[in-house]
Amino acid sequence: MDTVTLDTLRPGQWGRVAEVQGAPAMHRRLLDLGLVPGTAVCCTAVSPAGDPAAYLIQGAVIALRQRDAQGVTLDGGPWD
Repeated sequence: MDTVTLDTLRPGQWGRVAEVQGAPAMHRRLLDLGLVPGTAVCCTAVSPAGDPAAYLIQGAVIALRQRDAQGVTLDGGPWD
């Protein structure tokens, strides 16, 4: 099975966080934003240039750069 990461979600698609990786400071920041294993996340918009994208995480919309979103592995999805 292919690994699905947060950056692959398109607007309206959902996934569930499986794992968060990255440099220590970014890893901590992503966890602080609510990207913890088991959390459902939805892509709400992608900028016209394609980067960054906005994600609905525990009731808040957060913009993430593609390189940061690539460190978030999804358990399942994408779901519409």
